Amino acid sequence: MDGMVNFRSGSRNTNTANPSGEYPFFVCSSEILKCTDYDFDEEAVIMAGNNADGVFHLHHHVGKFAARQRTYVMTPKNNQLDCRWLYLQLGLLQSAFKAAAIGTTTQYVTIGMLQSAKIPMPPLEVQQSIANALSEVNAFVENLEHLISKKRDLKQATMQHLLSGERRLPGFTDEWKTKTFGDLFDFSGGYSASRDQLSNEGHCYLHYGDIHGSSKTSISAKRDFLDIPKLNISLNRISETSLLKHGDVVFVDASEDDAGTSKHLVVENEDDVPFISGLHTIVAKSKSNDLAHTYKHYCFQTQAIRQQFMFYAVGTKVSGISKTNIAKLTLPIPSIPEQIAIADVLSSMDVELANLEARRDKTCNIKQAMMQELLTGKTRLA
Repeated sequence: MDGMVNFRSGSRNTNTANPSGEYPFFVCSSEILKCTDYDFDEEAVIMAGNNADGVFHLHHHVGKFAARQRTYVMTPKNNQLDCRWLYLQLGLLQSAFKAAAIGTTTQYVTIGMLQSAKIPMPPLEVQQSIANALSEVNAFVENLEHLISKKRDLKQATMQHLLSGERRLPGFTDEWKTKTFGDLFDFSGGYSASRDQLSNEGHCYLHYGDIHGSSKTSISAKRDFLDIPKLNISLNRISETSLLKHGDVVFVDASEDDAGTSKHLVVENEDDVPFISGLHTIVAKSKSNDLAHTYKHYCFQTQAIRQQFMFYAVGTKVSGISKTNIAKLTLPIPSIPEQIAIADVLSSMDVELANLEARRDKTCNIKQAMMQELLTGKTRLA
């Protein structure tokens, strides 16, 4: 790229950043800080020169900006190279840069490495056509992301209003009851097994780390069977209270942050597949019919419940909650018909979100395929 690209390096320190500044300040992470003044005023590709994770973040920017030390600013030397084409081609080379990076604690690439990199150079109009096509796909993905974000916020607001009784659905006027978790559930612990004891063979095992790592609020022994780790052990060694049945709720009893103390999964296990609850879990088994199964998917997600978990959580580096304290938490409960109606509303919103996310993911896959085809010249635009 040496004959086609001007290479410069940023010169600022991070302490130059100012949150009230009006100009972007590019550093060696994906984060873009702010600055009160600028060093560059042009269209450029900005690339991190070092990163502990070996990720050399890329940005395409037009206008005034500042750049940190060991952040490279690249601009075309002539009008035969489109800056967006340069940005796209450097994106394809990220794995090569990571493989060639030097350093141990912090990995970095040099300007010399960038200068020696080779990128295809079709005519300018071809570069521009491809960049325009990919920009349109990017804009479509960004619009989907924005819509998904709005729908998530709407669902959260709707959930908080409906699950607190602040907003009632038409046709429901009965008073809500308030019950403790101890009124609703019997609590027990799981069977302790470390992650290295788990494999692809044996019985389904719910590790507390998989509850923390899940973005869902339910787990299905049927749908998720292949993804659930297994523990090869005789069921004779497992207490009946540690075996998960349909409708059980599994909470974590420890978390490294306050927000994680209320993490939980509702168990879907209509076929009664042997499913073992694991280390650092609290199994809640219903002892009454006060909660509809579908309602359990939502009723523990409110801010009020999270605040109660945080109130009872103890510990410094790790926050934990005991079976004794979790039994003290309270939950407002409408009638079963109202619970089902609330769950239906929220479930419909979940379906809409899932469809939008699937559409976004499909579009992202199409974009990746387009990039591989168009940026390498395998496919030409008509």
